[in-house]
Amino acid sequence: MKQVEKVDGQVLREMFAAATTWLEKNASEIDALNVFPVPDGDTGTNMLLTMRSGIEEAYRAPDKSASAIAEAMAKGALMGARGNSGVILSQIWHGFAIGVADKENVNGKDMAAALSQASKTAYKGLSNPVEGTILTVVKDAAKAVHSSNNDDTMVKVVEKALEAAGESVANTPKLLPVLLEAGVVDAGGQGFYTILEGMSNYLKGESEQMQFRKPWIITSSMPTPVRKTQANTVPEVPYGYCTEFMVKGSKLQPDKIRSKLEKKGQSLIVVGDDTTVRVHIHTLDPGQIIHNMTSKGTIHQVSIRNMDEQYQDFLEMQKERAPTLDMDIVAVVSGDGLSNVFKSLGAAEIVRGGQTMNPSTKELLQAVESVQADKVILLPNNKNIVLTAEQVHSLTKKEVKVIPTKSIPQGIAALLAFDFEADFESNIKLMDEARQGVKTIEITRSVRSTKLGGFKIRKKQPIALLDDELVSVADTPLEVLSKVMSKLGLDKAEIVTIYYGADSETAEAEEMAAGIRENYSHLQIDVVQGGQPHYDYIVSIE
Repeated sequence: MKQVEKVDGQVLREMFAAATTWLEKNASEIDALNVFPVPDGDTGTNMLLTMRSGIEEAYRAPDKSASAIAEAMAKGALMGARGNSGVILSQIWHGFAIGVADKENVNGKDMAAALSQASKTAYKGLSNPVEGTILTVVKDAAKAVHSSNNDDTMVKVVEKALEAAGESVANTPKLLPVLLEAGVVDAGGQGFYTILEGMSNYLKGESEQMQFRKPWIITSSMPTPVRKTQANTVPEVPYGYCTEFMVKGSKLQPDKIRSKLEKKGQSLIVVGDDTTVRVHIHTLDPGQIIHNMTSKGTIHQVSIRNMDEQYQDFLEMQKERAPTLDMDIVAVVSGDGLSNVFKSLGAAEIVRGGQTMNPSTKELLQAVESVQADKVILLPNNKNIVLTAEQVHSLTKKEVKVIPTKSIPQGIAALLAFDFEADFESNIKLMDEARQGVKTIEITRSVRSTKLGGFKIRKKQPIALLDDELVSVADTPLEVLSKVMSKLGLDKAEIVTIYYGADSETAEAEEMAAGIRENYSHLQIDVVQGGQPHYDYIVSIE
């Protein structure tokens, strides 16, 4: 084993970079460790994007000491944090940076102390920490190396932490019954194990061999086949020109197009099939991108926007022309139809995101800074974005309050409760009370076969969640909705709104509305084209 006694800042940075590369090889497998068989398993993707943001900041750090690199890593991770897993990971690196403060170099004992501080900071950052998650894995890894002394090399400390983390990940199903029932380990814990594994490989001088290997997915005592899925990404902050276009042709091979464009810019999204591919990329040279793609087929629907100076100039011009508002609302929404609904109800700024597309802290901060008012109400509209949203207030001089809306219907109810004549604090109270009075039914399709909550679920079978709890399984969306409705006491309900998604037909949505009217004549039924991805229907009951 290679004996690395201590590392300076540059080696520490490369160690983090190697861990990020190793995590990237495993992100989709970690995504697939989602407990519920719904298409929101994005823990691996969120952790990867958070690590990338940290690494980018670390490479920009002018000071190359270990403490400066760790501090830059923590800052970048926070600004790029996505979802709960990303936020927790950013707190881990924040604690790590505290642990190596003022250190020019880091030895084994320093590494052990930093891991201990990382665990403490991560726990402290959560109001209700849950055991059997990444928190437990970090804590167990830190405990394993707590007694390290100056004689322990960096390699030895990281190896001990890695071994303990692996055992801890395997043990997570014993601590969280929902993991045991689903037959999976905790995805965040697996992600942290993979990061430690990447660090260990680098310190042992195995970087070259890493390109020919795959990270190890730890299994529980009730293993579930890991489904490989393509990690979904979401555009980060504007950079250069936001370039979007469609390519039509034959044998286009989206994967090869994606590979060709990966180093041409940021925030790359390539989706489609062999005949039609849509491309989104942030690049400094959109002409070169489009020129390269003309050899693949014909180019359509070209959109090129300067996302930096022109946008900032526009915001400044608007601020000068418009009167200062007392307060504004920023909402996280996915789907054109739902975005229009939120804008019509008074949201000043929409951040694109939701299931599988958790926006980063930086994206939310940018939206808060872009609105005119100095007091901002933030509606995350997704349980996995609430924690990210709560990081924004410490990064801006504006007064920011988060209404912890965990679904689109809760967000709409909160907006409807907004009183333009009330003050900031009064509106916070009104909106928070309103969001708690709404029931949300989400209908999607299982991404894998599994057994959960007493249900035997087939792959692609319609399933329904009531306020995030799996409550029904059936063969059609209409049947699964009817089952859920029959379980609810709707005597006091007045309004049911059906938001149908991007892959749902208007006719089917109207059929569902007709079925509800037939059984519940006292209810007002509204049908709205939401355009949301992944979820066929989102149903609000008020």
